[in-house]
Amino acid sequence: MNAEHVHQVMEDIAADGKVPGMSIAIAGPNGVLHADAVGLADLAEGRRATIDDQYLWFSMSKIATATAAVRLHADSLLDLDTPIGTYLSDYRPHLQNGHPTTRQLLTHTAGLGNPLPIRWVRREGEPVDPAWMDRVLAKHGTPRKAVGAQAAYSNIGYLLAARVMEAVTRRPIQDCVTEAVLEPLGMHSTGYEYGETAPRSIGYGRIPRATVPLLRLALPRGILGPRVAGQTAFQPFLVDGAGYGGLVGSVTDAARLAAAHVAGSSDAHTVLSDDDIRTMRAITETGKRFDHGIGWFRKPADAERNPAFVEHYGTGAGFWNAMRIYPSLGLAMVAMTNTTFAWGHDRLFTRLEELLRP
Repeated sequence: MNAEHVHQVMEDIAADGKVPGMSIAIAGPNGVLHADAVGLADLAEGRRATIDDQYLWFSMSKIATATAAVRLHADSLLDLDTPIGTYLSDYRPHLQNGHPTTRQLLTHTAGLGNPLPIRWVRREGEPVDPAWMDRVLAKHGTPRKAVGAQAAYSNIGYLLAARVMEAVTRRPIQDCVTEAVLEPLGMHSTGYEYGETAPRSIGYGRIPRATVPLLRLALPRGILGPRVAGQTAFQPFLVDGAGYGGLVGSVTDAARLAAAHVAGSSDAHTVLSDDDIRTMRAITETGKRFDHGIGWFRKPADAERNPAFVEHYGTGAGFWNAMRIYPSLGLAMVAMTNTTFAWGHDRLFTRLEELLRP
């Protein structure tokens, strides 16, 4: 691999997408192969991005949650194909639309809605509202469409999956994922709070000045920060609903998680067996925007691309991240950025894969 070529590709794509800062990591089953960063993590201070910067993962957290759920299934603590009311005594299925299983929650086939989670955040240091989850699930936790029909992405499914995992382990979802996934994979720079000593990437959005007051009203108090170099900064915050989007950490840790999902039969399996890994990344459920496996997804238009891949994004206020694995190559890639809007992640991953070819 030519590190200078990789760096130049990163700089070009970050510039095209008007991304303030970008950190990337490339990994295989035996660990991180290469990591790099370009741009600025903090525009106000002019601090350059690094591979150690902490980013909000948002929905890339679903890969960790799904991995922990499959681990519980492998340990016979949770049956992914049992209706979730077996574990959640207060759950009420829909009389016509059906009763979802945990597998259907994880593959987005539970018939659930997907409300905009713009207020599912809190400023760092503020306590979690203990009734927040109950209110959200009471309103959105019953299937709105037929269970088992076409896949439709839903954060609610992962909130419910986390509840099921908590019920069977009698532990908070944060502990379930930490013990089943983060610790075994050596992801020591990632958790559900910001680390005290590691640097942080500040989130930004290219938001027209005229719309800033409206966004300030839409978000919880204190989330939106000052204007810096034509961008609107976000104050440090955390995501409510750990199971769907709560992780915070480094790009190299994210690559370690992704790399666990490209391990083959001859590789060490720290978290899951070879069969479980292949089951998770198998795309079995069709949808309009994405086709889904357990955690992983792929756009329908990408189904015939070669080499084949599956991926997941992690996007929200201030950050736009992507994780992709190429199973046949034993290759995992993660890119994390401090911008709110989509950028050329597909072009980045494609160019990196090409640069890695023998």
